[in-house]
Amino acid sequence: MSADPATVDAGRAAPAPVPHRWLILAVLCLAQLVVVLDNTVLTVAVPVLTVELDAGTADVQWMINAYALVLSGLLLSAGGAADRYGRRRMLLLGLVLFGLGSTAAGLAGTAEQLIAARAGMGVGGALLVTATLAVAMQVFDAAERSRAIGVWAATSALGFAAGPPIGGFVLAHLPWGAIFLLNVPVVLVCLLAARALVPESRDPAGGPLDLGGVVLSTAGLTAIVWAIISGPERGWTSVAVLGAGAAGVLLLASFVGWERRVAHPMLDMRFFRDRRFVGAVSGVVLITFGATGALFLLTQHLQFVRGYPAWEAGLRMAPFALSIVVLNVAGVAASVIRRLGRPAAIAVGMTLLAGGLALVTHGPAGYGTLLAGLVVMGAGCALANPAIVEAVMSAIPTDKAGAGAGVDGTMTEVGSSLGVAVLGAVLNARFGALLPAALAGAGSFPAALAAAGPDREVVTTAFAEALRTGQTVGAVAVLAGGLVAAALLHRAERMAGPTSA
Repeated sequence: MSADPATVDAGRAAPAPVPHRWLILAVLCLAQLVVVLDNTVLTVAVPVLTVELDAGTADVQWMINAYALVLSGLLLSAGGAADRYGRRRMLLLGLVLFGLGSTAAGLAGTAEQLIAARAGMGVGGALLVTATLAVAMQVFDAAERSRAIGVWAATSALGFAAGPPIGGFVLAHLPWGAIFLLNVPVVLVCLLAARALVPESRDPAGGPLDLGGVVLSTAGLTAIVWAIISGPERGWTSVAVLGAGAAGVLLLASFVGWERRVAHPMLDMRFFRDRRFVGAVSGVVLITFGATGALFLLTQHLQFVRGYPAWEAGLRMAPFALSIVVLNVAGVAASVIRRLGRPAAIAVGMTLLAGGLALVTHGPAGYGTLLAGLVVMGAGCALANPAIVEAVMSAIPTDKAGAGAGVDGTMTEVGSSLGVAVLGAVLNARFGALLPAALAGAGSFPAALAAAGPDREVVTTAFAEALRTGQTVGAVAVLAGGLVAAALLHRAERMAGPTSA
């Protein structure tokens, strides 16, 4: 039987719940929402940006990737800074930087200016992702923390689905810069509310800045994530991708060695002696690999096979996000997780997610099947995501909540990037194999469609079949990853025993 989350956390010296904690959570979720939105909202603006900023393919890729690369590279450092210098302080700083970056992005006149602004937003985003979760861990006690983490995790799903329709609505009525400028009033509201409501907290044994750890972790993670993102386009065996990947691994190995020697490490390597922590961290990678890759393929299916524009595809995926939000806000997910235990909740959740994806892929055509599949997928994520986040955060002392949030965020970004890259590669390989010989050199579905002439139906059929293969592999990956993650966490909790827990 898996350990009850309340029992696991009971031994932690967590502070008592603070007044207005649910209002504080609303502020934290609003801040988290704008960070996640900016990962997906730009997808619908690519055609406009290409024309108005005279942006080439490489420019567009950097507009999208600069934000994700900087954010993922700084998550560990941001989490350490939150513990060391104050979680409220880093939350406020993150809001300021994100707001300034959004203003610069909205007013950018060239592709280079927009790329630089997006990178600046990534710095603020890294501080917000870690500080929001770390603050939530401080203001809620063990009895309410599961539900609070569930609401926080549901916000990410809402942002993922809401980005394209919000971007499409804005572009239909306002200039493209409004996509970023609309962040500014939201940031100002969060800034004022956070200053008034959020109490300060920090690790009493924080120590001085671990500059070596900051440099090594940031450089290593950025190199690895860049290699994962660039692999499908440049080729996994290209010199640039292999070189960046190898450099990233060496830098992170150096980071581990440095952290074990320095007096005040940014990330205490002793956490990795805790089997529960290792099991939970492994689970984050496995779950996000399958889930994000599968959702990426589903958006491709809606846009290229069913013919919806990006904003409408996002709108039609809204039931997925809404079911996650409803189940977590109502406390249903937290109650089920508490009753089943974290490992079982992860296993059930990922089985539901895989089953929903299989239904969408192989069920009868029509939106009714899609709707049913999305609701089942949402129910699965509503269980699995909070359970794995809570497993990571409960395995370390609350004084190190920022570090835990940094590890969780980093593993989420790595798993997500791997999922999109690997399942995208499966899709492309299958599509290339199904294309007629005359179109075998086409690098993408739009390129093959443009070159097909009267054979467009052949290309569309080949892509639909390739997507079906990719989504099937994605469903299997989701199921396997969820079951392995649950088994790892169950084994770790069982070996740790009730005293250690």
